[in-house]
Amino acid sequence: MASEATVLSVDGPHGTREVRISSPSRVLWPDLGITKLDLAKYLVAVGEAFVAANGDRPLALQRFKDGIDGEQFFSKNPPKGAPEYIRSVPVIYPSARSHPQLVIDEPAAAVWAAQMNTIVFHPWPSRAENSDNPDQLRIDLDPQPGTDFDDAIPAAVELRAVLEEAGLTAFIKTSGNRGLHVFAPIEPVREFLDVRHAVIAAARELERRMPDAVTTAWWKEERGEKVFVDFNQANRDRTIAGAYSPRALAHAPVSCPIEWDELENADPKNFTVLTVPERLATIGDPWASFHEKPGTIDELLGWWQRDLDSGLGELPFPPDYPKMPGEPSRVQPSRAKKDK
Repeated sequence: MASEATVLSVDGPHGTREVRISSPSRVLWPDLGITKLDLAKYLVAVGEAFVAANGDRPLALQRFKDGIDGEQFFSKNPPKGAPEYIRSVPVIYPSARSHPQLVIDEPAAAVWAAQMNTIVFHPWPSRAENSDNPDQLRIDLDPQPGTDFDDAIPAAVELRAVLEEAGLTAFIKTSGNRGLHVFAPIEPVREFLDVRHAVIAAARELERRMPDAVTTAWWKEERGEKVFVDFNQANRDRTIAGAYSPRALAHAPVSCPIEWDELENADPKNFTVLTVPERLATIGDPWASFHEKPGTIDELLGWWQRDLDSGLGELPFPPDYPKMPGEPSRVQPSRAKKDK
């Protein structure tokens, strides 16, 4: 007997494509009964805004064979049998090896990814043809235990002011979980390490202004009940859920772009696979003008140098990175004291 399947017609820049969805009734979010077909239809509904935010970028797919509670894995290069409208570009990883990575160029490609059991989409901050030079500065505000989304709000507002002083226009979205993502469009003329240093400079300035609420401490034992500014998300091959990407949590949240004047009263639980299509159709895309006025990170790099001159050095890199120049010890502080 043939397996259950349906076909969706998906409009895009190259006309209408027919995308086959197998097992459309498979439940991905059990608490809400949201199925694979529901996810595919969600991606059709938000397709234009989704591609504007995540398209033309190296992309990692977070795939779940049996729904959000099942086994998951990350897929970067296009699986065998991908349709002709799915492409890839070679990118260089921190190990210095090069590998092809998937790129999405149209809504049908996102729907095809859902057919391949993708729930979360993780785009790079750089374009496919210039993957070494980010065109987005990204800052992840991550509330630590004892804090929540409401604690990230004033940090985001102050961070917006910090970036404005550095000549950058900030955009904001919910993370889809407890945090907030602050982005700024930048000219793609600097490589990842420079952008990381720009992020650290902004993070340190934010920490100086809000020392009781914000931390740049890499080690969890040193963070306290504060909002962590995750500077390591700015590194090469480090990604966060893209705008309009669903998240693999029980209430089917979406990492949703919002206007700054919505932030004070925002509740991330209101932005879900079930609600975001109507929101987008009603109010439009808050990130529609994202790339109109890219800035530079020159001012932030000046701040970075100022901090270096005053004795503040490099911060730790992710544990799977090679040892980097100027990097402090990767030994957990409490363990280092114990070893001494």
